[in-house]
Amino acid sequence: MTKPLFHIENLRVAYPQRWGKGGQSPAEEWAVDQVSLTLNAGERLGLVGESGCGKSTLGRAAMRLLPASTHIEGQVWFQGKSVFDLSPQALRRFRGEAVALVFQDPMTRLNPLMSIGEHCLETLRAHQPQLSRSQAREQAIQTLEAVKIPANRWAQYPHEFSGGMRQRVAIALALLLDPKLIVADEPTTSLDVTVSAQILDELTRLCQERQMGLMLISHDLAMVGEYCDRIAVMYQGKMVEMGTVQSVLTQPQHEYTQSLLRSALHLQAGGKGERREERGERREEGGERREEGGVGSREPDGVLAGVSLVKSPLLKIDNLYQHYSLEQNFVARLLARSPDTTIRAVDGVSLELYPGEILGLVGESGCGKSTLSRTVLQLIRPTQGRVEFLGQDLTQLSRQAVRQQRRQMQMVFQDPHACLNPMMTVGESIADPLLIHQLADAGGAEAQAKEMLERVGLTPSEAFYHRYPKELSGGQQQRVAIARALITRPKLLVCDEPVSMLDASVQAQVLDLMLELKREFDLTYLFITHDLWVARFLCDRIAVMNAGKIVELGETEQLFTKPQHPYTRTLLGAAPLLEKLNKS
Repeated sequence: MTKPLFHIENLRVAYPQRWGKGGQSPAEEWAVDQVSLTLNAGERLGLVGESGCGKSTLGRAAMRLLPASTHIEGQVWFQGKSVFDLSPQALRRFRGEAVALVFQDPMTRLNPLMSIGEHCLETLRAHQPQLSRSQAREQAIQTLEAVKIPANRWAQYPHEFSGGMRQRVAIALALLLDPKLIVADEPTTSLDVTVSAQILDELTRLCQERQMGLMLISHDLAMVGEYCDRIAVMYQGKMVEMGTVQSVLTQPQHEYTQSLLRSALHLQAGGKGERREERGERREEGGERREEGGVGSREPDGVLAGVSLVKSPLLKIDNLYQHYSLEQNFVARLLARSPDTTIRAVDGVSLELYPGEILGLVGESGCGKSTLSRTVLQLIRPTQGRVEFLGQDLTQLSRQAVRQQRRQMQMVFQDPHACLNPMMTVGESIADPLLIHQLADAGGAEAQAKEMLERVGLTPSEAFYHRYPKELSGGQQQRVAIARALITRPKLLVCDEPVSMLDASVQAQVLDLMLELKREFDLTYLFITHDLWVARFLCDRIAVMNAGKIVELGETEQLFTKPQHPYTRTLLGAAPLLEKLNKS
């Protein structure tokens, strides 16, 4: 009988607990509790569950990447050998050559002091020292281009890449050594649907051609259903359901799996009509009545006209440009396919955002979405153009005046770990903006922070207030980031992938929370996402961005049912859809 490629047997993992008051230690809690699974060569297993359920811990425990103080029981076998019994030298070969891990947060994989090219060369030299520098460079360039990173970005550093582009680098590093098994922890969280499809198609092809196994850890049921053979569902550290994709998606047995599937279908259906009805009601309210243009009507620059609002805009972006010039060394210039060293991150964008509106901004990673949002907030000054907020041109204000305006305009960043101070507790991070803007004293700030923790679902608040960001899961960190942005009660909230790290059920809860807070505090959202179904669920209008330009702008339902631009149609065609999987 052929031995399985990868086998986990009765795995239990518990993190070290901090001592409580009076020297009493809390009872040990298992982050992973009695989990067993088997993965054969060439097989693709999807591991799904809510943030904090133990998915990432399971992947890291299997590769012995957890701290030595972690309590681990059970066994992990790879090709019949115990991973927990490997020597340090064998373990080093095991990581990379046998099994590669694509991390959820690419910045934990990338050294900020090393260029992208240096990352690739270091990996190849460590495992394949027989390669010459030119051979290693050629192999690295081919792998980078396979994930759509051009050769002329070889000499750039991680901070010069968007979140999605950094994720592509992490995937390329995992593929460099042709491993037998890839453990991919949310590998396409930051990527748009077209690039996600390309990368997952490539991983699927490698699995088939090289009999490579794939453990795909994700909260995206539709994606897992489209690219995996089997699905395993985790809940509160336990494996609650496992089966073929067809059986789990059409006949889920466990209550949590049923809830997860309902939430995912609810989001992809656009809220089963209630969000569309709400949008229709809002259009009829007071001064926010919209005058609909014809389906084919277009502005002079070719953008779909879609809507025009009578009310004055809260935010007006006029002919905005954000260009960067690459500083290249000799090697980078030799590798460049084009003499043009200018990156046109934002290239002549004009938008208007009205009070009480939710405007979605969608497009592929690296298209300029995040750069546009940072330019709107004047975190970076534009090359050219105007950004008017509440009637003021922010590009003409002093730094001090812009800082005062930021009380009214806050941002939820794409990477929550990067925007939370690791030396501050969760409660201190949330309360800090109130103290900075002198909106409350220390006691009042703490009370408001605890209330906001409750509002974003981190309950009881006392259990989270004194924790540090590293003690939270990625999804929980994202909720803290949302709470911190909302604490000053801003008029405009710029949301850069705010729910990208959450599973479908928690996504629905957070999006419902954002809608509730929007109504309560009269908020306006600029909502940046690569998830078309989230955009459809939440947004009134959607702007589609490609290569630094807005190529289509229109009412949400009109854009989904009658897309005008070829790129929009490509995005919609690449998006995984659960309804199609259920019918197949």
